[in-house]
Amino acid sequence: MQLKTHIITSIKILAIMTILTGVLYPVLMTVIAQLVFPNKSNGSMIEKNGEVIGSELIAQKFQSDKYFWNRPSAIDYNPLPSGASNLGPTSKALKDFVEERRKHFIEKNFLPPNTIVPTEMLFASGSGIDPHISPEAAFLQVNRIAQTRGFDEQKKVLLKTLVQNHIEAPQFGFLGEPRVNVVMLNLELDEKK
Repeated sequence: MQLKTHIITSIKILAIMTILTGVLYPVLMTVIAQLVFPNKSNGSMIEKNGEVIGSELIAQKFQSDKYFWNRPSAIDYNPLPSGASNLGPTSKALKDFVEERRKHFIEKNFLPPNTIVPTEMLFASGSGIDPHISPEAAFLQVNRIAQTRGFDEQKKVLLKTLVQNHIEAPQFGFLGEPRVNVVMLNLELDEKK
């Protein structure tokens, strides 16, 4: 008889907790998020001419010389299998990738051979879809973009100002480093022409 009572009590607790944590709590959090942070809770989607073209939170593949480049991605910027390459610090393949990326970045951006390339342009992010780079990495790409787009010196200065205007401060003033969202920067670059 006591076992039967325990089973019934356990089933009641399971039902109550399922309703509380599986239904009521998610509904409450969704309603609060939609009221307080509607853009963020819907994925920070970017719309252009009424059509969704991406998200502020997910990197897109920019390979053309006329755009700022993101950091490399081990998953080719596909958010569904988000992840890294799993290559360790002793991996020869990782060392080769880094050296190849360093040479490519220096060559394509018309930089001196001894230029220190920011690490985010050499190593893929843990998620493979990080849309941010350092301000230094963005400024190192200005000459390439200006030359590819046929900008004169005045437009080149405006391009540097555009990068400067897109620098985001560390979150809450102390979490992380200053960063530039490449997706948003490239969208504004296309709008300015």
